[in-house]
Amino acid sequence: MSARTRPADVAALWAQAQVTRLLAELPEGAGLPEYGSPEWLRLAGEDPRRAAALIVAAEAWRRHVDDQARLDELAESDLHAWYGAVFGPADAEAARFLRREQLSRWPTFAEIVGRRRYGPIREVVATPGWSPIAIPGRPGWWRHLIDGGQVDLPSREVPKQMREAA
Repeated sequence: MSARTRPADVAALWAQAQVTRLLAELPEGAGLPEYGSPEWLRLAGEDPRRAAALIVAAEAWRRHVDDQARLDELAESDLHAWYGAVFGPADAEAARFLRREQLSRWPTFAEIVGRRRYGPIREVVATPGWSPIAIPGRPGWWRHLIDGGQVDLPSREVPKQMREAA
């Protein structure tokens, strides 16, 4: 074993060779069920796919443990590098998302709230040819247009005297 060859690399090559050897005997397209799945449990004890799935699962676990050990070591020695290793892919994906969606063009919460501001209060004005208008804040009172002037009355109907005067 050379100085650059790690025991983990040797184990990975051995696992790959074993799985290749076990699956070489099977017909083309025969799938490899996941270790511990119902499909794996239904395989016969001497089926080579059973052993191959076990080796694949063991290799995946070995890689996971190696990666965890590497991250733990990195967290103790260089927290900045650990952060980059753990969150770097997520940061890169967030940057791609921001570029793709052009979120800088989306309005902020403050901008949306600002758009909801109400304009100046408009005076209630009776209009010629329309029925009287209920006056906000004065229940039962109605604004009428009588002789071109705005008149507030406690009824929708114009009193007889006012109609005759008009």
